[in-house]
Amino acid sequence: MTIHVFRRLTLFALPVFLCSTGFPSLHADEAKKPVSLSERVSYAYGLMIARQLSERGIEIDLSQFDAAFRSVIDKKESLMTEDEISAAFSENQKIMDQKNVTGEDKANLEAGMAYLAENGKKDGVKTTASGLQYEVLKQGDGEKPKPTDEVTVHYHGMLIDGKVFDSSVERGEPTSFPLNQVIPGWTEGVQLMTKGSKFRFVIPYDLAYGDRGAGADIKPYSTLIFEVELLDIKPGK
Repeated sequence: MTIHVFRRLTLFALPVFLCSTGFPSLHADEAKKPVSLSERVSYAYGLMIARQLSERGIEIDLSQFDAAFRSVIDKKESLMTEDEISAAFSENQKIMDQKNVTGEDKANLEAGMAYLAENGKKDGVKTTASGLQYEVLKQGDGEKPKPTDEVTVHYHGMLIDGKVFDSSVERGEPTSFPLNQVIPGWTEGVQLMTKGSKFRFVIPYDLAYGDRGAGADIKPYSTLIFEVELLDIKPGK
């Protein structure tokens, strides 16, 4: 069963608990009752957002929240790039997962974190801002793919205990797919490769199949290992 081509869509809600530290606006008991339509709609949106975010139980700095909100309204440039925003949500979600998961899920999460921590210390292993780890096993001299390109690869997928859950190598047939239709760890990692290269990736659960897992072998919160050889690149449509 080939499972790596199934893409896990990660939705970043805005999970925060609204605290008053450093927030320059009026407190609720100091604000006037909204009367005009603009005031009532504004207040209603504020309540809706605050209620949704507070349910998540995650603290934020309201001065930064206010600054970001005003930058959009005032059409000013964001102080964070999209990659930095994505990384912040991902890092925060990992902290929440560590607090909330239990049982086998917690064991899988902690085992993956321990593996990543040790693997990251090895010579030749590099870790990207997202937490993806990679090691160059063979360096090719071709071009690098873009997210929209179709790539042809040979791969070997394993759990951190060494169990193989999927392998085009064992099937004796490479596979092709659009690079933007696979799990985030693949999309990011294969773009680092040049044609003819072979890399070893260690993919954290949040860049793989997250809290759902996939198939019978990949349990929720599983860190995965892939050895990938990039055989060909075709421009995407």
